[in-house]
Amino acid sequence: MKHLALLFAFATIIVGSISCEKIGDEDLQDNPYKKLSLTTRSADFASKGNAFAFNYIDRVNDAVEGDFFISPLSMQFLLGMVLNGAREQTADEICSVLGYGKGEIDAVNDYCLSMLKQLPDLDKRTKLTIANAVFVNKDYSLLNSYKTDVGKFYEAEVDNLDFSKNSSSTKTINKWCSDHTKGLVPEIIDSVDPRILAYLLNAMYFKSQWKEKFPKENTSKETFTDERGVKTTVQMMKYEKSFAYQDDDVIRAVCLPYGNGAYSMMVILPADGKTLSDVTDYLDMETWEDFQRKMVKCRVDLKLPKFETKFEINLNDILSAMGMSSAFDPMKADFKAMSDAAMCLSVVKQKAAIKVDEEGTEAAVVSMTGMAMAAYPGDHIVFHADRPFLYLITESSTGAILFAGKFSGR
Repeated sequence: MKHLALLFAFATIIVGSISCEKIGDEDLQDNPYKKLSLTTRSADFASKGNAFAFNYIDRVNDAVEGDFFISPLSMQFLLGMVLNGAREQTADEICSVLGYGKGEIDAVNDYCLSMLKQLPDLDKRTKLTIANAVFVNKDYSLLNSYKTDVGKFYEAEVDNLDFSKNSSSTKTINKWCSDHTKGLVPEIIDSVDPRILAYLLNAMYFKSQWKEKFPKENTSKETFTDERGVKTTVQMMKYEKSFAYQDDDVIRAVCLPYGNGAYSMMVILPADGKTLSDVTDYLDMETWEDFQRKMVKCRVDLKLPKFETKFEINLNDILSAMGMSSAFDPMKADFKAMSDAAMCLSVVKQKAAIKVDEEGTEAAVVSMTGMAMAAYPGDHIVFHADRPFLYLITESSTGAILFAGKFSGR
């Protein structure tokens, strides 16, 4: 699948006056179209990654009433780094959620490294950057083997911060986000959490020109009707030209290429009588691949809103429901491949922004997770031994229990 799930934004179009012909390749002399060079196994994982993407999109759509903008690919990078620190059931669940088989950590790493290396160089008219980082609480340490893996396969920078210095640590993490998204996502946390052993982050930035820009003089205010029938006014861009198009009983889609065609925005409308929920329920890896193969070049009377969207979502419940609940459970999580400290995922969130206008598209995303101590006392503890209690006398260096007792007040 040539189209990044990052660009799978549900914008709205109006399509008409269609006459079709077979799709043909157009070569640009100074900026030829390039394909990703993947091993057979990595190519298979790219397809499985789209299975994750559609599942992810469907669940976010069910959870959010208004506009949303997310990046399945960014989440794949983040969960790939998390996966390298996981073992046993926790690792198996993460692999399954990502669409891969058990024990496929090495193959996931190879796929992510191929994407990391090749995606930024596919189109001279597209700027795409991908960055990964791990910010570690200085009071704790990561295993050298883990640092080696995330450095090799994700080119992640690993930095130790003093989390007791809340302001400076927060500023450092947020500056990293802003720097790697050109300011579109200026911050990801309000403050560092002292329970967190490490923050893992992925940032992606995308900016590209349409292969055929929308004439600015065609843009004008027009009516937009939402699923409830409420009408508003938007700045609608307009163009009549040949685009790849296809439809079926559930969806209608048009492909708007950027630059040399290495990247495109696939804009999808529900068919008459269908909703976006019908669309996200319907789409999966096989359906989408079959649909794309059937797309043909058509003369399309296109209208597309000029829009900006900013979005933020906490993904704990969504990822748990997708099948990786043990990673969030302090009693079940196993991240001993990352650190000797007992850890679980505390929070997973994604924050993204997109701007679409006559020139093209600018988009950015930051995905973040915090690895927390599996057990952590709060800042203020009330401990009243005013009911029966158990007590132990132990040897400190080994924890060996020498004596044990119960006091019941009798």
